[in-house]
Amino acid sequence: MASQHSMPVTTAARPRRNPLGRERFTLRGRPGTRDHAAFRGDRAAFHRRLELAAVLAGTAVLYLWNLGASGWANAFYSAAAQAGSQDWAAWFFGSSDAANAITVDKPPASLWIMGLSVRIFGLSSWSILVPQALMGVGSAWLVYLAVRRAATPATADVRLGHRAGLLAAAVLALTPVATLMFRFNNPDALLVLLMTAAAYGFLRAVQEDRPRWLLLAGVFLGFGFLAKQLQVLLVVPGFALAYMVAAPGGTRRRLIRLAAAGAAMVVSAGWWLLAVELTPANMRPYIGGSQNNSILELTLGYNGLGRLTGDETGSVGGGNGWGVPGLFRMFNSEFGGQIAWLLPSALILAAGLLWVGRRAPRTDVVRASVIIWGSWILVTGLVFSFMAGIIHPYYAVALAPGIAGMAGLGSVLLWQRRRQAAARIFLASAVAVASLTAFYLLGTTSAYGPWLRWLVLGGSLAAAAGIGLGKFLRLASMQRTTAALAIAASLAGPLAYSVTTAATAHSGAIVSAGPASGLGAGGRGPGGFSSTGRSPSGRGTGQGVTGQGPTGQGFQQQGSQQQAAPAGTNPGGANFGGRPGGGLGGLLGAPTPSADLVAALKDGATNYTWAAAVVGSNNAAGYQLATELPVMAVGGFNGTDPSPTLAQFQDLVAQGKIHYFIAGGAMPSSSGSDAAGRIAEWVSQNFSAQSIGGATIYLLAR
Repeated sequence: MASQHSMPVTTAARPRRNPLGRERFTLRGRPGTRDHAAFRGDRAAFHRRLELAAVLAGTAVLYLWNLGASGWANAFYSAAAQAGSQDWAAWFFGSSDAANAITVDKPPASLWIMGLSVRIFGLSSWSILVPQALMGVGSAWLVYLAVRRAATPATADVRLGHRAGLLAAAVLALTPVATLMFRFNNPDALLVLLMTAAAYGFLRAVQEDRPRWLLLAGVFLGFGFLAKQLQVLLVVPGFALAYMVAAPGGTRRRLIRLAAAGAAMVVSAGWWLLAVELTPANMRPYIGGSQNNSILELTLGYNGLGRLTGDETGSVGGGNGWGVPGLFRMFNSEFGGQIAWLLPSALILAAGLLWVGRRAPRTDVVRASVIIWGSWILVTGLVFSFMAGIIHPYYAVALAPGIAGMAGLGSVLLWQRRRQAAARIFLASAVAVASLTAFYLLGTTSAYGPWLRWLVLGGSLAAAAGIGLGKFLRLASMQRTTAALAIAASLAGPLAYSVTTAATAHSGAIVSAGPASGLGAGGRGPGGFSSTGRSPSGRGTGQGVTGQGPTGQGFQQQGSQQQAAPAGTNPGGANFGGRPGGGLGGLLGAPTPSADLVAALKDGATNYTWAAAVVGSNNAAGYQLATELPVMAVGGFNGTDPSPTLAQFQDLVAQGKIHYFIAGGAMPSSSGSDAAGRIAEWVSQNFSAQSIGGATIYLLAR
């Protein structure tokens, strides 16, 4: 094909023979020619693709390594995925069981992915957890793309833009709580992926002035709502502000396009809400987590404003049970080791970029990026810090993309401008603060010995000094050494925590990253329960009466001590505030039933709609995953939902639809329905108890 350029082609076709015997021609121009530059450019691009592939492959290894050790991880969601793989209605509504008694207390977007995976590949730890790991790899890739897109034009250097993106991807991958949650099956993995995709869409919309990217970002946010409801809205104000500040066009045009993006978000989330609300209650499962069988109540109450105020009907904690709110909550014993490593440094880098770019034009893409990532950190961090309702350490994963994007973009751009005094000061300060933060966090655990924290401190401070004196470091080798030292020292602590996290099995409803004795891994949950989600031996405990997973041994919580309980046991009969039949066992961990109990539940199961009923969703999940049969979760997650009522349960028993009732229940609550306790009391008074495999059961139908 003839060249379209007027310059004559100065290349020579050199035949080469490949191992297969076919002749291959390569065009290689003489040095200094356009074609030679193109050849070198293609080779550089190939090397950049290899580097990106290496980072993403490393992320995949970290997230997939020994993944099956966590068993069912959060059995609450694993059981719902199993149910969805058997029944399309259960899949659509997010039911806890295939007979559609009650839903989980979240929208089902993450369950849709897991349910399809289980339907295709069969029920296993891998079919449930691998999609989460792939979401983590996808999130790292999207952060890379977003940061590179802003850094490349700002530096006028493709290599620097690429390196900024790689650094951002590495920071996200090595954030301990990200390593945890992308190896787990909570909705947070999908939420982070969709929010990151939305950030990329907004940035492209700003940079390219293409409304389709803005609309696509709205769709991503809408589906983020279907992953974890109102939490996705925390990033929306910053995204909208970035577009209004930096997008091309007049104010009216920008407002109209933002309104269109908002409409796309509402439609992509609202269609499912509308479908649920318009479906008659007797044709769908009860909406778990609500007191009135309403998805709107769940959205605005238990999963909405109640999280901020602590007024959550049916909650077993709230207020002081979830820690004392305050400005420095993200650095305390629950959250620090999960997310705090580079959080203050990211804010310093954001301030530095705003200062050095203060005279940039309104449409500056770097300023837009700082608003996107910086507002993500500030708004989400402040809400998490001051919310008085239910909050767990793993929620902090929602901060990870903001910190990663800001760290990658700010570090490289300020490094390029290190000849400016302001850039050197901000960058050196960020590295020094990162070293002090890591020194503090590593000092809370003896898992790595004192040498690591001192090595990190020394290396980071040396790098900070080198950056501060960068004006005098003329040799390129010294500059490269300083940069490498700063990156290595800043990521050493998160790397250690992430490797420990990947090497540890996690299960239960509340899990934390890092070593068991480290910051963020040794806090206490409501009522004195440990929030580690790990046993002393590294096996999942689930924090309730028994552990979960295909082979996990259970642990019984007594006072402040964790004691091993025989697999398959589920102590019942405890009385909490006049609600008999409850044990601690199913709130945060699922039981692993004995072979005898599994055989009993399976015997004649086709004659019944539910093989068994038990108080609490996690209790039900353990039996359901072991048998792959529908098990009714009486009272939903906490046992405080009014589903079924005593009259409804009695009617189902009279119809012979429930085979067994298994003793054991959830923690007491000062609010919500007492229907579960009344059902347990009625069963114990009207049916004879028997013991199978250490569990107390009642035969309801023959």
